[in-house]
Amino acid sequence: MIYVALPAYNEEGNIGALLREIRATFAETLPNRPFTVIVIDDGSSDGTADAVRRFQQEAEDVGAASGIELIQHEQNQGLAEAIRTGLTACADRAEDRDIILTMDADNSHLPGLIPSMVRKVHEGYDVVIASRYQRGARVVGVAPHRQVLSLGAGLMFRTLFPIPSVRDYTCGFRAYRAVMLKKAIAGNPEFFTEQGFTCMVDILLKLRLESPPVMMTEVPLLLRYDQKQGASKMDVGKTVRDTFLLAARRFFQ
Repeated sequence: MIYVALPAYNEEGNIGALLREIRATFAETLPNRPFTVIVIDDGSSDGTADAVRRFQQEAEDVGAASGIELIQHEQNQGLAEAIRTGLTACADRAEDRDIILTMDADNSHLPGLIPSMVRKVHEGYDVVIASRYQRGARVVGVAPHRQVLSLGAGLMFRTLFPIPSVRDYTCGFRAYRAVMLKKAIAGNPEFFTEQGFTCMVDILLKLRLESPPVMMTEVPLLLRYDQKQGASKMDVGKTVRDTFLLAARRFFQ
């Protein structure tokens, strides 16, 4: 089984298209692999949950299983709590040989990359990151200042907390070997502590300390910000501040 955790906040205009593309990707490239997408609606004030339910109903109308589950937070709790809910839900359901993925729900991450990430897990890697900094990667529609900030954050974390073969510490498009992730979550009651967008960095920093070592690698990402509807949910100033605070805490702990 392949599980996909999708944290979503006010993604009514994006979630339907993404779910259709995920289903098409599995049907065309992984036809023999069962999958479940768990959408975590993080207290959206728009019709995100209704869009997910419509997708589920469309599948039922044609006699097909949707492969989609919906978990709702009554109030918006932020990306970190949505990631915690999604990864915990997937880990609770997963068998050791399963694979757990995370993606952004704004339609900027293309599901067509999933087969390559799954193949890397089968080759022996525990974590596969869709990276903006691998040869062949491309970023479309991201403001230049955001790209500079991402490059700066990546350089800082690679310098302070080097992980072999990893350059992109912040991208949320990842695949995890289920047995490894289940062990890491169960063995560390503080596995999910970081708030905000830095939660994705913190997960890698904690996994790099696991024993035996967690094997990580990257595949080149095509990031399509031009496809998303609506404004970014990221508070850039807060994220920059939180990034430096995280680096300081982990460096001096």
